[in-house]
Amino acid sequence: MTEGNESKKIIAFAIPLALGNVFQQLYNLFDTLIVGRFVGSNALAAVGSTYTLMIFITSIIIGLCIGSSVVFSKFYGAKDYSSLQKSIFQSFFIIAVISIILSLISITFVDEILNLIRIPKEIMSDAKTYALTIFSGIFFIFLYNYYAAVFRSLGNSTTPLVFLAISMILNIVLDLVFIINFDMKVFGAAFATVISQILSGIGLGISAHKTLKITRVKKENMVMDKNIGKLILNFSLLSSIQQSVMNLGILMIQGLVNSFGVTVMAAFAVAVKIDTIAYVPAQDFGNAFSTFIAQNHGADKYDRISRGIKASFKIVTCICIPISILVFVFAPQLMKLFVSSNATDVIAIGSQYLRIEGAFYFLIGYLFLFYGLFRAIGYPFMSIVLTIVSLGTRVALSYTLAPIVNIGVIAIWISIPVGWLLADILGFIKMKNKIKNLSLS
Repeated sequence: MTEGNESKKIIAFAIPLALGNVFQQLYNLFDTLIVGRFVGSNALAAVGSTYTLMIFITSIIIGLCIGSSVVFSKFYGAKDYSSLQKSIFQSFFIIAVISIILSLISITFVDEILNLIRIPKEIMSDAKTYALTIFSGIFFIFLYNYYAAVFRSLGNSTTPLVFLAISMILNIVLDLVFIINFDMKVFGAAFATVISQILSGIGLGISAHKTLKITRVKKENMVMDKNIGKLILNFSLLSSIQQSVMNLGILMIQGLVNSFGVTVMAAFAVAVKIDTIAYVPAQDFGNAFSTFIAQNHGADKYDRISRGIKASFKIVTCICIPISILVFVFAPQLMKLFVSSNATDVIAIGSQYLRIEGAFYFLIGYLFLFYGLFRAIGYPFMSIVLTIVSLGTRVALSYTLAPIVNIGVIAIWISIPVGWLLADILGFIKMKNKIKNLSLS
């Protein structure tokens, strides 16, 4: 990532990331379909109601791995392979311990956690079964995401994609086998997920050991270096906090949406799925951009960083505007992919959401770039600030305006791009200051 055309390098790195994210979204859709069709509505409700909780918990681990990958990229860009190996050794130990503790806490307090998110009594048993099974596999979620972070920090986003694709296919096959052939119901769905995570985590780890020679930690680098440890904790913990704050804000918005009744809940659930897939390219371009900046920052190639920043904002604009147009024009048709044509109210509300919020995808695209930039140049705290500004605005406006009769649920939709805009303005101001400090033109 430190040589060659900046735009081509970032785009080539981003494409496998985006494909991987799409695979993950497709798996979630298939998983929902299989459980809903072959187990029943209560099982579907149990799996669906615990999904956001799982995302929140796994986001902690993913954030830790993302933060560590920035440190790896910086040392790799600087060709400081001794420090790279020390950081890999230390970060593996730190995040592994955190993952095990998180798994034990989640299993021990599963009843309290499920009661906290108000799981209804009639689906509590299924929800608990699903949650306990998934919680038992948290370590392997860490394993996959950790080694994916190692590969990506060195500029290889293809190998993690291959293992993710294999895991997705295996998961779907095991879902069908466990649920249809063995009638394992909700446990079968969760067990299929854990098995897939075990194989993808261990498989990617073995692949890293065999193919990434410079990451094989030598004995002399198996030490707990104080300075490197501080660097890892700084990047990893702040990235994890940012991911957690983001998902906490989403949970708060979900609670407000639920107050408007089942129709709005259904419309929001479908629209968010469409939304998530729609801005996957911008999100993963931001992640690729972060690796590019980190490697070149480590190599002190500031002119290259400057060119990469300018090119990336142009590319994100070119990515987001066509997607916004497609979502705006075909919003009702997209809704009908998930709900019956007879559900006119659901389609109308979901289309309203997509047309208001989806028209401004370029704003969240810029926000992803700011997140990646500040992580990569050693200022990860700013990513948390931008997340708080974005989601804080969204939550504040939604809870203030939504109860007003003449505004209602539309306030929730409008608050999203407003939050993005304010965060982008702050991000741009801070970026200009940081660029000046880095002696960039």
